[in-house]
Amino acid sequence: MNVLFAAIFIVCNAILLFLSPDRFLPTLLGAAGKSGALCLSLLSTYAVWLGLMRLWEDSGVSRGVSRALKPFAKRLFRTNDEQTLSVVCMNLSVNLLGISGAATPYGIRAAKLLDKTADGEYASCMFFVLSATSLQILPTSVIGVRTALGSAAPADVVLPTVLVSLFSTLLAAVLVRLFVPPKAQKVSARTVGIFQKSKGAGIG
Repeated sequence: MNVLFAAIFIVCNAILLFLSPDRFLPTLLGAAGKSGALCLSLLSTYAVWLGLMRLWEDSGVSRGVSRALKPFAKRLFRTNDEQTLSVVCMNLSVNLLGISGAATPYGIRAAKLLDKTADGEYASCMFFVLSATSLQILPTSVIGVRTALGSAAPADVVLPTVLVSLFSTLLAAVLVRLFVPPKAQKVSARTVGIFQKSKGAGIG
């Protein structure tokens, strides 16, 4: 990715320098200034939400949310390991708030733990697509960017984000179940086939 972004940056700057050399330096410096202002705005947004997440952790709220999500996660990821479920549920709860940066450490730990489960391939694929689609009920990062850029109604994206991310998450989960079915389903299907063959042979 670093090579790709570097190539895009070099090509775009070369084109701008060739087509409009007098605007090259002002554009470059102006974009850098806007990027710095945006980063500072996002820094304050992340600081607030990360502080809130730490408060939730210390007060036990995050553990309560994690416990509430565990039955759902246990069936979805096909594992009973408490440590794995706790980390996965923390990742899902943070993603629900749209704080993708805060969800990254939990996501890395969850991916490593899920890969060691009995049905690691299915669980890892399911976790990957759920992290990519990222169901969000409060897209705080997007709201922070819109606020920093001077949007008159930065929270207008909440309902569209919920609907789109819900649709993409459900579709991704269904596709994973179809193309990477859990081992239990594969075994049961094989068992049914053997049973039907033996039953047919017995009838003959």
